[in-house]
Amino acid sequence: MSDRVPAGQFLDAAIGLLERLRDEEADSIAAAGTLLADTVADGGRLFAFGAGHSSLAAQDLVYRAGGLALMNLLVVPGVVGVDVMPAPLGSALERVDGLASAVLDSSPLRDGDALLIISLSGRNALPVEMAMNARALGVKVIGVTSVAYASQTKSRHASGTYLKDHCDLVLDSKIAVGDAELTHDDIPAPFAPASTVVTSALLQAVMATTATTLADRGIEPPLLRSGNVDGGHDWNTRVMEQYRDRIFYRH
Repeated sequence: MSDRVPAGQFLDAAIGLLERLRDEEADSIAAAGTLLADTVADGGRLFAFGAGHSSLAAQDLVYRAGGLALMNLLVVPGVVGVDVMPAPLGSALERVDGLASAVLDSSPLRDGDALLIISLSGRNALPVEMAMNARALGVKVIGVTSVAYASQTKSRHASGTYLKDHCDLVLDSKIAVGDAELTHDDIPAPFAPASTVVTSALLQAVMATTATTLADRGIEPPLLRSGNVDGGHDWNTRVMEQYRDRIFYRH
């Protein structure tokens, strides 16, 4: 490490990744925002899924002040976050063949919907099968992953493929394999992961594109307001009532 403090190094690394997304993923972000706007305009529903820490970026899109009210969390019991005990069980479930089929069979996803699948490595059975099976249902799939993993790791799915191979669109988070931005001569492992902040920012850029694309078409985007500002609760109640048939986190 250089003489700069590690906090500054980490923030610089995160800023560098965000700048790469701005410059290198602009077309993909625009395409993803347009795909979601098309889905909303055509009466479809929006879903997001992530396992483990990838679930944090998915959860950040749901029931979110300033976010789209139509974004729903697709939940796989045992893999949403790190609240499952023991925590390594969540990682093990990501490698279980057939789990995605069972989840989709009992989910509200249907032809005409859109699903964001967030998986940093994109190598485990769960996100791969989730994308494959969702597309078979007629669902549009946007994969959010680090494409670098496909060239530097081995797939854990029987097909030998990765999440990126089964998507209508792919957003590359640019995160390095291992998800650790810093090293230190006296610390044996790399540290300071940036995937959460970078992936969340990438997805909010997509949401911003979706909202403005709808507005440009003369469609008021179904946005939520903060419940901690005057009038926010009444606003949200109106929006959720208007779109109650496309919102599943109320039930």
